[in-house]
Amino acid sequence: MSEAFDRQTAFSGTRPASGITGLGKANLSTYLESHVLGFHGPFTIEQFKGGQSNPTYLITSGSGRYVLRRKPPGKLLPSAHAIEREYRVTSALARQGFPVARPLCYCADESIIGTAFFVMEHVAGRVFWEPWAPGLAAGDRARLFASLNETIARLHMVDAGAAGLADFGKGKGYVARQIKRWSEQYRASAGQSIEEMDRLIAWLPGACPVQSQSAIVHGDFRPDNCIIDPDEPRVVAVLDWELATLGDPLADYTYHLMMWFMPRSDSGAGVGSLLGHEHDPGIPAIDSYIRDYCSQTGRDKIADLNVYLAYNFFRIAAILQGIIGRVRDGTAANQNAAHMASEVRPLAHTAWRFAEMAGA
Repeated sequence: MSEAFDRQTAFSGTRPASGITGLGKANLSTYLESHVLGFHGPFTIEQFKGGQSNPTYLITSGSGRYVLRRKPPGKLLPSAHAIEREYRVTSALARQGFPVARPLCYCADESIIGTAFFVMEHVAGRVFWEPWAPGLAAGDRARLFASLNETIARLHMVDAGAAGLADFGKGKGYVARQIKRWSEQYRASAGQSIEEMDRLIAWLPGACPVQSQSAIVHGDFRPDNCIIDPDEPRVVAVLDWELATLGDPLADYTYHLMMWFMPRSDSGAGVGSLLGHEHDPGIPAIDSYIRDYCSQTGRDKIADLNVYLAYNFFRIAAILQGIIGRVRDGTAANQNAAHMASEVRPLAHTAWRFAEMAGA
């Protein structure tokens, strides 16, 4: 039996930066000194190990620590790597007091480091790459899950108009548009046919739940996309807003619930899973977790839960297939992306299992 992959060790911390040349670093220094209040060099730059989509770097200078997030170089899928949207939504949410890393500047000029980028403040804290939060006592683990649940509920209650985001997306028809988008991107990236994905592409459009509300949705809300306070089990910043838009909050929330059902990955290339840890001390039962979210957002229940889960597992399978396509095209940002080919089929199988539970 192969040794279990240690996500916490593999994805924590930084490594030497790739993709930014000496000239690019000089250009960047000049740019930041004129666009980030108080910034001054010299500085060092390292690349965060974790994260697949947009390469992300730690800048350490005499004036402090900053985080730079850029588009990857090379051929990109349509509408992917939308860091300009990340910059806009986090700027708006920061003004609302929502926990994000405060954006400092956005640069569309590709001559600086080769691609567009933005810079945000560095938020000190912890990232739990395993969703069961290894090392936490039961009480702290329970408070962490309560904070995660409260944070996504709070996001879904933000008034998009008051935040200046009324035009950030179409809102209604979100799941139908997502099915269309990821079906197209899956087909553009697929190297081999997966029967369950083909079935889901055919079944999902006719199974879309009726959307009763529109809200700001994160699109990838997971424990490892949150920074946790260094001393307390509390979310202090939500990261990775590339997929954010206006859409169905229940689709967003049920994506968050997938960790209770996520197939475990032996390679570490997939997404963190609670399977095998659902009963660890402090981890809430999923039914109780859903009730708490519904209570905080004024709902009685989540109808069509199995349809939402089928859609979300399909969606993440298509996203991972897109990363595989980027490996093929030489634009993947993460060294583990090449292992993702083995993860798509189990996700598709899980998606179809929920579709069958929903009557497919």
